[in-house]
Amino acid sequence: MPRHIVCLTYDFDALSLPIAKGMVSPTALSRGEFGLVGVERIHLMLADRHIPATFFVPGHTIESFPGSVAPLVEAGNEIAHHGWTHRRPNDLSREDETEELVRGIAAIRSITGKPPVGYRSPSWDLSPNTLELLIEHGFEYDSSMMGHDYRPYRPRTGDRTPLLEPATFGPETPLIEMPVSWSLDDYPHFEWSVMSGGALNPGLGHWRGVVDNWIADFDYMRETTDWGVITYTFHPFVSGRGHRMKAMAALIDHLTGAGATFLTMAEAAREAAERVGPPRT
Repeated sequence: MPRHIVCLTYDFDALSLPIAKGMVSPTALSRGEFGLVGVERIHLMLADRHIPATFFVPGHTIESFPGSVAPLVEAGNEIAHHGWTHRRPNDLSREDETEELVRGIAAIRSITGKPPVGYRSPSWDLSPNTLELLIEHGFEYDSSMMGHDYRPYRPRTGDRTPLLEPATFGPETPLIEMPVSWSLDDYPHFEWSVMSGGALNPGLGHWRGVVDNWIADFDYMRETTDWGVITYTFHPFVSGRGHRMKAMAALIDHLTGAGATFLTMAEAAREAAERVGPPRT
């Protein structure tokens, strides 16, 4: 029987994102703080529809705003790792990245009573050490890479990509990769921001056009596969705005009517692991 899984995921960055970027003016911080407003709206909408979701929450958010994270836990949502700060692992030493992992695990354990099984890198940028560290610290899945759109897979370590030679590939890891895409992320479509080097991310797209794209991706999966997983990524400080909440509701209503199965990312990753099989060397 065909089975088409949807993972609704939310990166609840709050203040950690502007702080990591060095944007600590009152206005910049207030943009992050709007995430507290957005996450409450999202929580209520998901609860009303009885839909489980995965919230990737930096330790900084958990420790700064436990009252905003606790209701997510109480509702049965998955809380997954998103760093302690929102610094990119590729900018950190192995020691600093390890400290981020350990401190983030402790923050999640403090509010859920158990360690996280899933990880998503801030800015979706892994370091050469990240996968090994995730395995070392007992994670089951990562959700930071983009090697497929509907098929989870086992990510590799030890790939070599010299400029003037063919690429060579290392062994698969025990992790399951739950792939993502910028096209299925609310930030590029909606958020106006100044990027590194002074480039602009114009955002501010019309919500109906964005939802049409998101719906078409799910419909294509349903039309071409018997089993697949699609992951949508939202940020409460982005999609918590009124017209974007309407976009999220329109998306969910279409997916529900089209027969989607909503799972947390941990649930979907465990199902995927059975289908993918053990890692190949």
